[in-house]
Amino acid sequence: MNKHDLLSKYKHQLILKNFSDQIVSSYLSCIHLFLRYVSNNKLTEVTGEDLRVYFSFCKTELKYSYSTMKQHLASVRFLYHHVLNKPIDFDFNIKMKKPSTIPEVLSIEEVQRFLNTFTNLKHKAIFTLCYSAGLRIGEILNLKISDIDSNRMQIRIHQAKGKKDRYSLLSPKVLEILRQYVKVHSPKEYLFEGQHGGKYSSSSIQSLMRKHRKLANIKKKATPHTLRHSFATHLLDNGTDIRFIQELLGHAHISTTQIYTHVTNRSVKEIQSPIEKLQI
Repeated sequence: MNKHDLLSKYKHQLILKNFSDQIVSSYLSCIHLFLRYVSNNKLTEVTGEDLRVYFSFCKTELKYSYSTMKQHLASVRFLYHHVLNKPIDFDFNIKMKKPSTIPEVLSIEEVQRFLNTFTNLKHKAIFTLCYSAGLRIGEILNLKISDIDSNRMQIRIHQAKGKKDRYSLLSPKVLEILRQYVKVHSPKEYLFEGQHGGKYSSSSIQSLMRKHRKLANIKKKATPHTLRHSFATHLLDNGTDIRFIQELLGHAHISTTQIYTHVTNRSVKEIQSPIEKLQI
């Protein structure tokens, strides 16, 4: 099977198994790299040892992160298990130690400063919605007007990460901003559209985040996803049950949501330093 046919079959199998567009794109990118490595090293038959050398190359030479390594392993595993349908002497379930990190979070005051830098109605609507409902960029871009349920004060997110639908909060304050925005811009298909129609671009949102972060004098390396982290953390600060936060964020496992317990101020504020017992 030549490279073109292999990639075509690979993509077809991913689509048949209902993988998201983002995963399809990411896996194809990984497989392009793998096939280029095979070609550059003139490997006519890839062995388990060749795969061990390849993934070692990804880690030591290309300096891939934990998440990138996991994605490359998954993409090549899919190639052998679902496309080539051939056994190979290699265990794709490599146990890698996940780095212990906590998300960057903005304070309430920083979020307010940031959102108040917007004068463009569309841009303000995008970022207020992002923070107020804890949405990912892809979820914002896929929203349609019909997803805004003002009767139930909910936002429906279709086929989000993991191909699951869910609902999140619709703030009355944000609903008013959205109504003003729709009245002025009259979007046709998607809630937020580009100048020539179609979905608004992810790169534009990233660019706006960098610009307005500077305008708000925020020194943290905040991204649009930081607003989602901040939404979850601020809910936890206010005493919201973590199981409700899990549902709003669309996390499959509570362990994913529990990362926010490491950055919330609520429990820390309730702890008194032992020095308070001393007469000093």
